[in-house]
Amino acid sequence: MKTAAAAALSKKARDLTALDLRDLNAVCDYFLICSAASEVQVKAVAEAVEEKLREQGARPWHIEGFEGRRWVLLDYVEVVVHVFHEKTREYYMLDRLWGDARSVDLGLGSAE
Repeated sequence: MKTAAAAALSKKARDLTALDLRDLNAVCDYFLICSAASEVQVKAVAEAVEEKLREQGARPWHIEGFEGRRWVLLDYVEVVVHVFHEKTREYYMLDRLWGDARSVDLGLGSAE
């Protein structure tokens, strides 16, 4: 998850949040959520995450949202990465929806 977060930050993603969902019987163990200021940046962040994880041998099980570029979901089974356009993130409030989840310190400074 740290690799995905670092890749997102390399494309200037903002407001990174990592959530531990293991105690909530969710469909995955962790969410990594981040924001981008434009549709172009959403695409760039998602591509950077996918590329960096691919370099480490991880391939997504499912990808959704590249066409619309408002919310790209990269599903790596145990970790799901959500790259949101800022306005879309405000609308869906995924952070609050999963408010019972514990936050994960990524140890990347601005990623908290």
